[in-house]
Amino acid sequence: MKGVLSIKIEKSLIQRIKEFCQMHGLKQGFFVEKALKSQLDREEQIEDIVELKELRFQEKLAVPFEDYLKKRKS
Repeated sequence: MKGVLSIKIEKSLIQRIKEFCQMHGLKQGFFVEKALKSQLDREEQIEDIVELKELRFQEKLAVPFEDYLKKRKS
């Protein structure tokens, strides 16, 4: 199901989107939705990388999963 998102963006960007979509035979809604999804994916990847770097030092302290399960059951 689709929803509506109203945002204010620079007129020059709106014009660029319109022209690009016209030249490439794309629907503007599809293009913008795809661009937003792509940017969200990139931002989430950046967050994951930062988290991995921050937690890397804790890896040496990790307990094997099987050991964890044994302790949990007892």
